Amino acid sequence: MKKLIILYFLLAFPVFSQVPAEKLSEHLRYSLNTISEQEDILVWIFFKDKGGESSLLNLPEMVVSNKSLKRRGKVLPQNSLISIEDLPVNSAYVDELAETGFKLKQKSKWFNGVSGYLKKSRIPQIEALSFVKHLDVVEKLRKDYEQPSDNSVLKQTSEGGEFLLNYGSSLTQNQQINVTALHTLGYYGQGVTICVMDAGFNRLSHEAFASMNIIAAWDFVNNDPGVGDSTDMGTGTHGTQTLSTIGGYKDGQIIGPAFQSNFILAKTENTDSETPIEEDNWIAALEWADSIGVDVTSTSLGYTDFDPPFTSYTWQTMDGNTARITIAADLAVKKGIVVLNSAGNDYDNATHNTLGAPADGDSVIAVGAVTSSGVRSSFSSVGPTVDGRIKPDIMAMGSSVRVASPYGNTSYTYSSGTSFSCPLAAGAAALVLCYNPYLTPMQVREALRMTASRHTTPDKYYGWGIINAYEAANYFPVPVELISFTAEREGGSVILRWSTSSEKNNSGFEVERKAKGSSWSKIGFVKGSGTITEKMNYTFTDNLPLQTSSVYRLKQVDFDGTYEYSKEVNVQKITLNEFTLYQNYPNPFNPVTNIKYAVPGGGAPIMLKVYNLIGKEVAVLVNEFKESGEYTVQFDASSLSAGVYFYTLSAGQYKSTKKFILMK
Repeated sequence: MKKLIILYFLLAFPVFSQVPAEKLSEHLRYSLNTISEQEDILVWIFFKDKGGESSLLNLPEMVVSNKSLKRRGKVLPQNSLISIEDLPVNSAYVDELAETGFKLKQKSKWFNGVSGYLKKSRIPQIEALSFVKHLDVVEKLRKDYEQPSDNSVLKQTSEGGEFLLNYGSSLTQNQQINVTALHTLGYYGQGVTICVMDAGFNRLSHEAFASMNIIAAWDFVNNDPGVGDSTDMGTGTHGTQTLSTIGGYKDGQIIGPAFQSNFILAKTENTDSETPIEEDNWIAALEWADSIGVDVTSTSLGYTDFDPPFTSYTWQTMDGNTARITIAADLAVKKGIVVLNSAGNDYDNATHNTLGAPADGDSVIAVGAVTSSGVRSSFSSVGPTVDGRIKPDIMAMGSSVRVASPYGNTSYTYSSGTSFSCPLAAGAAALVLCYNPYLTPMQVREALRMTASRHTTPDKYYGWGIINAYEAANYFPVPVELISFTAEREGGSVILRWSTSSEKNNSGFEVERKAKGSSWSKIGFVKGSGTITEKMNYTFTDNLPLQTSSVYRLKQVDFDGTYEYSKEVNVQKITLNEFTLYQNYPNPFNPVTNIKYAVPGGGAPIMLKVYNLIGKEVAVLVNEFKESGEYTVQFDASSLSAGVYFYTLSAGQYKSTKKFILMK
């Protein structure tokens, strides 16, 4: 069948023979035979070199931001944070192209070329230029974010105090991937920069974005800073929905996984045009975000084959090495960026994959969709890639996902598609980086995969399964060069404090304790700071009984497993002289924790109770007279729901309350 199609194509259009084939791709030559001499065609023009701009290699801060350089330092040698591909295209080359009538659209420093419109009759003139290496077609790619129809709306809310945050109807999509556990620990994406590339964002005035920190925005369709709807091309209803999925925040309505991250917004698709999206917009947006210092990208557009008369990538080219946007995505990962993309909404096919580029990328995290019950959504695209790699990589909820409505500033709706599973997963990836900023993109992918629900039996439908953000964050151990280490009693607890002058490959510190004449035991772990040069300060609290002496030391652990011990410090026992209620340990807990309290003098009647978030009593742990001393009560919360609780110690006029968190 393929041979017949090609034969028909050649008969239908006379072969474009005026231009020698040396610099023209086969695809471009075929395309030229379909248009007249004075028609415009959208082409890539690639250059032979950067034209003497190599001096900038010695000034990396002039090429990309310091944040980009710091991120690259996780995957590249310190003396090679930028390369020739990061340098801008030569402006003189672009100016000379303009003299031929070439209309510039986008520049790509990574591919050392430009895209733009050119009349067919001018191509021989372009090809003759000595600095031009190659010409090709800019692929026009069918957008694949239409929302599938299986929209069985599930309205589960978090009202009732079971969680630290009130997720409203967005609870299910967050809880299914265990984002809620990281939120409970205080990780909301702080310090992580996310780029969302979509078809514009028409409702940034929505209340869900009121607290969002948008640090940069650019419209690559119209080449201006406005990414919303205006008089120029494109509408952004889809982008509004995906952005709210990953980072929206409105108490009781919607909470995105990474609602405290920094956001970069890129409008890459012209929805007004009946022709498909061009790949050069997406590549330009990716390079721009890299230069700013992006950590994670989320794209809810799948690019595959599209309607005639255009030709583009098909399932046969989903091999990770053909689509130019896939090549660019993999290159971004090599520069330290975590790249996530929707797998696509093209259902299953028994004979081949239904993926869309760049989800086929070897280093790209392709995200499929499941329902609220964890069953694969029927529309979710499947693998494997043509070269046999399992895709998708991971799954998140993509059916009936709670989103901000693009048609009102205070309204919400539900949408379905891998368009929404991708930002949920990207938000989870941002939380993993928030928890451990020193992970490389491939480590983030490994953590997400290897803690997912089907990691022992991955397949073309679910990949490695539904992700577990909390487990992924803890997948890699978090590791010193001490300049001080002290231990002091404060308010009934022992506070350990230590400082480092610099840290190399530092995973963290195991805190160890022993009584005189006994063996060392591990009592906690404090995350290190990876590789840094500045001074760092750390603390750890141990609820050591007041009437007990002890010795402490630190086990300094590197990422490769090597370790060394610090000096030892001593803490002496003290005499009880006041009532004290200590913080429970462990906290958060599941389902058992220990609560300590101290009774001074001649003793007193003691009441120790537990309350839920709305003040309802749920347990009485102690109700009796206690002699002077320190006591520990074990609290088993197996019968309670996960969430925030309080415990209160009452003794005469003394009353103290502390908060603790039950995680399940």
